[in-house]
Amino acid sequence: MTHTLHRSGSRESLQDDYIVFAMSAKGMNERGSAPKLQEFLKMALKYNPTNYGDMKTGNSLVKSDAQLMDGVQDVSIVHAVFHDTDTVAALLNDLARADLGVSVVVSGLTDEAAQCCHHAHLEPHTVEYSLGIWGKTELLPEPAIRDVTTMCGHGQVSAGLVQRLVKQIKRGKLTCEQAADLLAKPCVCGVFNRKRAAALLQRMVES
Repeated sequence: MTHTLHRSGSRESLQDDYIVFAMSAKGMNERGSAPKLQEFLKMALKYNPTNYGDMKTGNSLVKSDAQLMDGVQDVSIVHAVFHDTDTVAALLNDLARADLGVSVVVSGLTDEAAQCCHHAHLEPHTVEYSLGIWGKTELLPEPAIRDVTTMCGHGQVSAGLVQRLVKQIKRGKLTCEQAADLLAKPCVCGVFNRKRAAALLQRMVES
């Protein structure tokens, strides 16, 4: 299961949110895979992702490109976040030609992700679905807050931080883009979509 599977929000909002990441398989092709993962990251960076990173090293807001590249290990998972399907399809096309020999995952709206694969002449190997949240959902933050916090699959972006930053935006102390960058920093893997976060914050400020 991927930690990017459970992002919440409307279809309109999620149409601007796609994560492409690569990893090796433990005990299968893990040994010596670091150069392949580095090559994946180089290919992804050509398309100017809104965020990117390596779960072992950090994200693009706390580490330089050189640090991220040097920090890639055989056990790394490298991520890049995009906000349009044309870019995702183009990257997948490049990856299909490169045939790096590592697993590539696209996380986003299922039908849109499938179309990206189709344009790159790829057949998805596996499709996973999120079944939503079960249990005492009344204890959760409101949906607008969850739309932001679920963009960090390891739960490193807190509801309290989102609420505090919304107040600071309303007081004119921060822009939505500045607040989105602050929210993205704790998400070590780099899967937090800064562009989508800024749009979500703007809606909260206006509501």
